[in-house]
Amino acid sequence: MLWLYRFLFIPALLVMAPRYVLRMRKRGGYGENFAHRFGRHPNLPPSAPGQPRVWLQAVSVGEMLAIGPILEALHRDGVAVYLTTTTSTGYKLALERYRALTIGIGYFPIDGWPFAARAWRRIRPDLVILTEGERWPEHLQQARRRGVPVICVNARLSDRSFARLRAFGPAARLMLRGVTRLLPASPQDEMRFLELGFPRGRIVVTGNIKLDVQVPVLRAAERAQLRRELGVPETSLLVLGSSTWPGEEAALVTALQRVREAGVRCALLLVPRHAERRTEIEPLLAATGLTFHFRSRGAAAGEVDVAVGDTTGELRRLTQLADLVFVGKSLPPQSEGQTPVEAAAMAKPILFGPGMSNFRAIAEDLVRRGAAQTVTDPAELAVACEELLRDPARRSVLAQAAAQWRQENAGAVQRTLAVLHEEFSRLKR
Repeated sequence: MLWLYRFLFIPALLVMAPRYVLRMRKRGGYGENFAHRFGRHPNLPPSAPGQPRVWLQAVSVGEMLAIGPILEALHRDGVAVYLTTTTSTGYKLALERYRALTIGIGYFPIDGWPFAARAWRRIRPDLVILTEGERWPEHLQQARRRGVPVICVNARLSDRSFARLRAFGPAARLMLRGVTRLLPASPQDEMRFLELGFPRGRIVVTGNIKLDVQVPVLRAAERAQLRRELGVPETSLLVLGSSTWPGEEAALVTALQRVREAGVRCALLLVPRHAERRTEIEPLLAATGLTFHFRSRGAAAGEVDVAVGDTTGELRRLTQLADLVFVGKSLPPQSEGQTPVEAAAMAKPILFGPGMSNFRAIAEDLVRRGAAQTVTDPAELAVACEELLRDPARRSVLAQAAAQWRQENAGAVQRTLAVLHEEFSRLKR
């Protein structure tokens, strides 16, 4: 099967390249170290005696933030980490936060044989850590050929990926062959990996490491300052659209208008999943007659109806201002959902649409425990926003249930580190 993957990879890459180049151009920031994509990473020397070298891949911003505690622990233990990412936003965040914790930061290579092999010859890891859904056949083959263990942390399978892999068994074997240990984020993910044939003895459910990230709590003065910078009135309740996708900004604006018509003082904070979408969000807001401000343009000159957080790595700070959070990529036609974990971890009342397939088990658990509420469409979203913003007691019940859920599901980082230390012990033998 690997030979077929290698044979088809380059033609597929050529077909898909224009779309990806256009996306890179829109997002910007991809020029620095672009050669890493083709395996031209720095030539690292062999590992120092007694100091294992780890190649850690975290695809984008969310994964970059989640691995912070793991990186800090590995650094304290004297482990040398070479960190790679896929997106320009993830790369920027890694440079800002993790320079002192790593021996290098780069882009993950294209998963074609010549590029992956070149990167492996230059990085020379003793252990590979992959986050969430990062399982690339050529990358895994290079590890397997060299006898390097691969651990997938926070591992998960979306509904769509699971259905595809289950329908085509050879692809599942290709995506999992070479993985030494799988650390699923939930029991549901564990069952899916088992159904695809991964050995039970090499799976340990460690939970979701995003629940263990400690977010610095904003002081009252910092919250007030941030609201002023955004243009959010101090006396208004605030609805946050967290990681929104096309169509959801319009739905939230409609919800805002309904809430205000009901006599509730309210403002809206939109944080689109992709900051470059500001060019399509601005005309939408301009057509409504509402006042608005984009955070990327500096501090707001005054109070506005809608603030847009079109910056990178600030969602956790902005979430702390919210009285109600809607989790994006969940209203039809979107079906995969963004993560509700951070909002729950910060004890916020949560709404999301029916399309939460990427986080189905978490979403169902939050709803079952009374920590979140599902809305089926934009009309129901508007109704739910009005009802909850008029009912502080109900919001408090949701928030307390979210806090309890987070507390009961904490500890994933320590469980993950315990497995990593087992592997480090094997390397020393």
